[in-house]
Amino acid sequence: MKHLISILKQIQNVKVIDTKNFTTKYVALDLSKANTDLLKFDCDNANEFETYIESYLKKKNAQVAYGGYNEQRSLYKRSEIFNSQIQTERNIHIGIDLWIKAGTNVLAALDGKVHSIKNNLGLGNYGPTIILEHTINDVVFYTLYGHLSEKSIANLSIGTVFCKGESIATLGTSSINGNYAPHLHFQIINDLQQNSGDYPGVCSHNELDFYLNNCPNPNLLLKIE
Repeated sequence: MKHLISILKQIQNVKVIDTKNFTTKYVALDLSKANTDLLKFDCDNANEFETYIESYLKKKNAQVAYGGYNEQRSLYKRSEIFNSQIQTERNIHIGIDLWIKAGTNVLAALDGKVHSIKNNLGLGNYGPTIILEHTINDVVFYTLYGHLSEKSIANLSIGTVFCKGESIATLGTSSINGNYAPHLHFQIINDLQQNSGDYPGVCSHNELDFYLNNCPNPNLLLKIE
């Protein structure tokens, strides 16, 4: 795992969303309980959530809001996916979210090939998802792209090769992305544990050490400041 982190730190100029049509400005967004602004609207309502994101970006004079790695959030309480009676509550986010409008092009973080594809249905789930497989210096690892549009996976085949920075998908609307405001969930995964087209992006406190070790901070690669 230390070798993977070293590799990620050395890679430069990585983007996973297409911002060529504007001068990119990123702003950090806190979706934890510490953000009292979240009490002013209904997080369960995707339209209200999207309005909040848009107003936040306008206020900060930014185009993309980002954050969420190792962040404990309340917004998962609405979904049984994270709160079934047979599991400990999962509420700690272990990817990075990039909040921008639906239809935005999603880019391959690195050279790689499609490992798996799946439409992960259900409230709070990923919706259409792509996982790419990468090999650098004999180290194999994966990147996950969640909350995509349905057309992104309609004609995509396992094994398709993408170059770093090439468009692989577009962001989906709330109607197909798990009922969230449009955004990309981007996650780096060391060991997929035999998963295909899906991998946990939210974990419980009891599992946190494992997932932080298996899913390093995506900002090691993206280097968003």
